[in-house]
Amino acid sequence: MAEITIADAQKLVDDWIQTLGVRYFSELTNLAQLTEEVGELARILSRQFGDQVAKPGESPGDAGDELADILFVTICLANQMGIDLSDAFERNLVKKTVRDHDRHRNNPKLYDDRR
Repeated sequence: MAEITIADAQKLVDDWIQTLGVRYFSELTNLAQLTEEVGELARILSRQFGDQVAKPGESPGDAGDELADILFVTICLANQMGIDLSDAFERNLVKKTVRDHDRHRNNPKLYDDRR
């Protein structure tokens, strides 16, 4: 499969919803779904990088799959609200670049290797 742009992804998700998904879930349901998927990713990361360990017989999970689920639901929300994510992402990157130009370079915590 060729690389997918954000605009392509928005169209692919909309096409999938229209053909297989019947209709979009409500925005509040999608927010709940997004929260659930983030929780599933958190569970994987807390066991992989944090202090928790998996229960005996528990699958380690697939962080990539959970991130894809998060992306899918995020795209659903954007489509429902008429948001062009390519444009929103570009504007957000400009905002972060202007606001945080020196912020992270001047953060001594980022140079502490004990973390």
